[in-house]
Amino acid sequence: MYKLLFSIFFVASLNAQLIDGVSIVVKDKAITLYEIKKEMQLSKVDEKKASDILIRKKLEEIETDERKISVSSSEVYDDIKKTAARNNLSISEFYEAVRNSSGISSSDLKIKIKEKLLSQKLYSAIAYSSVTEPSEDEIKEYYELHKEKFSHPKAFSVVIYNSQNQARLQEKISNPMFYAPDIQTNEQTLPYDRISPELSSLLMKTAKNSFTPIVPDGQGKYMSFYLKEIHEIQNNSINDVKEQIINTIMGDTREQVLSNYFLRLRDNTEINFIRTVE
Repeated sequence: MYKLLFSIFFVASLNAQLIDGVSIVVKDKAITLYEIKKEMQLSKVDEKKASDILIRKKLEEIETDERKISVSSSEVYDDIKKTAARNNLSISEFYEAVRNSSGISSSDLKIKIKEKLLSQKLYSAIAYSSVTEPSEDEIKEYYELHKEKFSHPKAFSVVIYNSQNQARLQEKISNPMFYAPDIQTNEQTLPYDRISPELSSLLMKTAKNSFTPIVPDGQGKYMSFYLKEIHEIQNNSINDVKEQIINTIMGDTREQVLSNYFLRLRDNTEINFIRTVE
């Protein structure tokens, strides 16, 4: 009798713990409190925005399941390999660069890449027929309204700190007066159009007179860029960025179509809010 009562109590307690961990249920898919907290940290958003992001993801999961859309591990690996090669890094160096610059682990990165590829396939299935190429007038109008998007620095003046020892390099960054003979320095001016988009983005996010996060240098060492100067901003002509504008307009249109689609889907899907993050 006591064993039976204990078993009943244990099962009830276990079920309570499972329910306690669930925050939102989208149709038959649960969103946990842990997932919401993690999304808040990764995306740097509040609870409501994190919940909206995860609800959208669950709706996308339902759609991909119903449409039998899938992404293989080899597709994820190929995407990572291409991005790493574009930055002259090995796969392991690329994982390390992402971890150092954004705090995302290799396993989380693979999940995000898979989500991205699934979304691309799903978007193509839902929105492809709804998106047409913009006219010349639309391209010109977009260019005039968003000229700042198509401007960039001419170059970056940097001091590159390079070392085989990541910990020593971090110590140097934390204390620039620290003497470290094993850390090499190299002052350069990097033309914007001669560096990768990832590096230019990293430098653009870095405040003047400060260091970038430590990243692999592609040769088995580590490096950090000390940003001394951002050279004059220059504007691209409309012809230089025409393809970029077309892709941007079509991407914006596609996302709007998809947002409307998933808003309607959300309105017609049973969503139960159980509890919020404390």
